[in-house]
Amino acid sequence: MDFSSAADELYGAPPAEFVETRKRLAREAKADGDAALAKRIGALRRPTLSAWAVNLLARSAAGDLADLLDVGEEMRAAWGSGRGLGDLEQRRAGLVRALVRAAGDLAAEAGGPLREQAVREVEDTLQAATVDAAVADEVREGRLPQPRSHTGFVPVGFPMAPADETERQKPEPRKKKEPEGAKSNVTRTSAARARRAETLRKRAEQAERKLAEREERAGEARREVEEASAEVGRLRHELERAVADRDAASRRAERAEQNRARAEEAAREARKAAADARKAATHDARHG
Repeated sequence: MDFSSAADELYGAPPAEFVETRKRLAREAKADGDAALAKRIGALRRPTLSAWAVNLLARSAAGDLADLLDVGEEMRAAWGSGRGLGDLEQRRAGLVRALVRAAGDLAAEAGGPLREQAVREVEDTLQAATVDAAVADEVREGRLPQPRSHTGFVPVGFPMAPADETERQKPEPRKKKEPEGAKSNVTRTSAARARRAETLRKRAEQAERKLAEREERAGEARREVEEASAEVGRLRHELERAVADRDAASRRAERAEQNRARAEEAAREARKAAADARKAATHDARHG
């Protein structure tokens, strides 16, 4: 066993089985003498339901997923070179819709139907994979622990491409010449606004990351509660069965004691009858 095969098996398992599968794989790695591998496996995080559904796509709808990621790569190349997107947006939208439906079907078949929030997270992750190459690699790998998202419609740093070639070549209207002082003030104001916008963007991304982390922690806490509740139910069932077995054994013991008492009484009466018979026989022999 190596880390890649262990991670593939782990993230292909339903979220409800993740913890037990992780424990088993870590135990196997430790039994093979690879403590470092066991530690890496033990550090893997359980996926949310939406992330697990995207991982299912990487395993069971790899062809359609690859088509979407190829479209995303074309879009990023178009954004980077300033070309128009053509029909790429429409192709992306159609593939995302189809893959979201496929993820819902696969999750339901595997026993984990998706709710509305999880469906939105699957869609956000697929959209992000077309915009961010790093997210695309994660989605292709099929080991997402949580959903991904991306703010905006183009990658950070890429200018929005114009609608068509005509618009790109359209000359800008001639502006009135402004005094140098006014121009420098405008430049400083623009730069300040750009810095402010960048600061706000970073804060928004940081807030989104914190929100995603807290949602994941909350999800893990909910799953732990569900697992604990299931364990309580199992133990309660075992206790009820043990109590029933104890009561049945008590009834059998009581019946056995009653039978023993009756047998003892019968034996006592039989011994008494035998003694009386011997006395009568002795008496008859003496006075016969």
